[in-house]
Amino acid sequence: MLIIGEKLSIIAKRVREAMMKRDKGPIQEIAVSQWKAGAGMIDANIGPAEDGGGELMQWMVTTIQEVVPLPVCLDTTNYQAIEAGLQIHRNEWGRPLINSTSNDPERFPMLELAAKYNSHIIGLTVGKGGLPADAEERAGIAAEIMARASEYGVPLEDLYLDPLVLQIATSQDHALKVIKAVKMFQELNDPPMKTVAGLSNISNGCPKLLRPVLNNYFLSLLIYEGLSAVIADPHEVAPTAKTIDVILGRTLYAHSYLEM
Repeated sequence: MLIIGEKLSIIAKRVREAMMKRDKGPIQEIAVSQWKAGAGMIDANIGPAEDGGGELMQWMVTTIQEVVPLPVCLDTTNYQAIEAGLQIHRNEWGRPLINSTSNDPERFPMLELAAKYNSHIIGLTVGKGGLPADAEERAGIAAEIMARASEYGVPLEDLYLDPLVLQIATSQDHALKVIKAVKMFQELNDPPMKTVAGLSNISNGCPKLLRPVLNNYFLSLLIYEGLSAVIADPHEVAPTAKTIDVILGRTLYAHSYLEM
């Protein structure tokens, strides 16, 4: 299970202020903390970044990779910022991940970048038609994204399908639909498609004490159905992911398995 550390997001006040001031200290502290907690990739969410997005993304990627030997997930809707980040990404620590393309024509160009820079890319199963109604509609959108990726020259093994996790507080019926979609996505290809989920979306708007409970139980169900990667707080989810892998026999049990 690949854990993509989510804590470097412009939504967080401390991170946003550090970005605006180009203060490396907080960014690097959070990046290192996520790495040591079990993240295999660091998400750099700079928001839309309409002004100066390219420079900001390059600063973020460089700042992260100065202290953490991990690839970076480039998280923005700004095409130019994504390309700027890809240009300076240190691929010796793993290939970058573009977050994301979708079934919205405005996001198709992200596939061009994935092909040009040999990057992984997330395919979010949503389009201009609105939110998918169920697992079957998510799978239909996923199939369209897969076909488009092939047209753009992106190998299917470089594509992560995202079922679009919604808030349980306002869209409770979608939780099971997302779990079913993760299983269905893998059946769209042989070998099975990779899958990824933005885990904390499930608990957005819920009381603080409930959030880790919801996140970890939901993650357990997703992993059981074959989820490949998760965008989450590694401090919160790494023990859950490691434990489930042991229970499912994916890793060999040892008394120190949480430290491995």
